[in-house]
Amino acid sequence: MNRWRFAFSRRWLGYLAFAIIFAIACGFLSNWQLARSKEAAAANALLDANFNAPAVALTNALDSLTAYAPSQKWKRVTATGTYQSADELLVRNRPTDAGPGFEVLTPLKLSDGSFFIIDRGWVPTGSKQDAPDRVPPAPSGIVSVTARLKASEPRLPGRSASGNQVATIELGDVQRRIGGPVYTGAYGILESQTPAGAGGLTAIVTTPPMQDEGLHWSYMIQWIIFALIGFFGLGYAIRTEYRNRYQDEPDMQAKEAARQRRASRKAPTDADIEDELLESGSRR
Repeated sequence: MNRWRFAFSRRWLGYLAFAIIFAIACGFLSNWQLARSKEAAAANALLDANFNAPAVALTNALDSLTAYAPSQKWKRVTATGTYQSADELLVRNRPTDAGPGFEVLTPLKLSDGSFFIIDRGWVPTGSKQDAPDRVPPAPSGIVSVTARLKASEPRLPGRSASGNQVATIELGDVQRRIGGPVYTGAYGILESQTPAGAGGLTAIVTTPPMQDEGLHWSYMIQWIIFALIGFFGLGYAIRTEYRNRYQDEPDMQAKEAARQRRASRKAPTDADIEDELLESGSRR
């Protein structure tokens, strides 16, 4: 008689089908994490190349006011003009490790009359009001800046601001606020400027914001392990039922008795040895 026939019953075949479907799902998720890891590696390679590339003139990087490509993110550009401090804007809800705060956007008026928006840095929220206690002023006169390109942010539904504050760096909104020809494809995160101007602003970015490739690899391996656990769990459940079904059979009882004999002959533990020494010492 084949004792394993129960494993081919409809119930256990259903469990097997579930384990296979679960493994397939884990396989898809594992491949997805592998793809995410490759995307992160490609993004990091591009970021590293752009972050360390020599700066180029703004007009060479962006040939029109709306020009910008995702491959240009973090590229360094140079521009010369005058800050229009009267049109300066504060971006709300920009928390950092130092606490809640604002980013400071100041239009740089170029020689052709167009405006390139410079994110000069971060300031903390004031102690008594929902605004900075003080915003360090931008340098006056002709200023030469080096900045890193970043795309215009999307508009967020339900988010708004008033006065000289904006909810996001949505350059179309910035253009409507200040008027005139504005670069709306990208803005610049300040890296350096001459003259340096007053201190007090925290730089937005100083090191490449690399993505964690290893995190995706760990998730990929986890999904593979989960798939294997499903099959191991199924096998363990089948074996457990087998033992429960035939535990009263003579051959199964013989195997159990042999297992118990082996267990009784196992090497003594340190505690067993100590107990034996104490017992022998007490008999002397």
